[in-house]
Amino acid sequence: MLKFEYSSLIDSSVEKVWAFHERSDILEILTPPWQPVKVIRREGGLGVGAITEFRLFLGFIPIKWIARHTECIERKLFVDEQIEGPMKSWLHRHEFEQENGNTRLTDRIKYEIPGGFIAELLLGWWVELRLRDMFKYRHEITQKTLS
Repeated sequence: MLKFEYSSLIDSSVEKVWAFHERSDILEILTPPWQPVKVIRREGGLGVGAITEFRLFLGFIPIKWIARHTECIERKLFVDEQIEGPMKSWLHRHEFEQENGNTRLTDRIKYEIPGGFIAELLLGWWVELRLRDMFKYRHEITQKTLS
């Protein structure tokens, strides 16, 4: 199991950062323009049972990714888990914590790459770099939008 974490301080209240994440177009806003990802459907907001379906493209190959929200504590956290997709497993915690009037936004991901240990050795560094680029972008957009 691999782990990834990205955290930053957003110059806005927890209420505003949470409300931003509740927007119906949030995935389009937070998806970096260089990523070959298309949002197919989003049902249920941030609450438990919410479903999001994406289409990723690896070259010309479309890959379906479906995630379900398995936990939600309003203005504190929500968790999505891959139920169908390219990873062997994927669990993503989105955490919101008040810090001196601002919001500490933290994304924690536990995932497994298909193919086991060898695949993780060969591809783990690449996935880590892609995640770091994506979450840096997401946090910067959140900061720019809310400040």
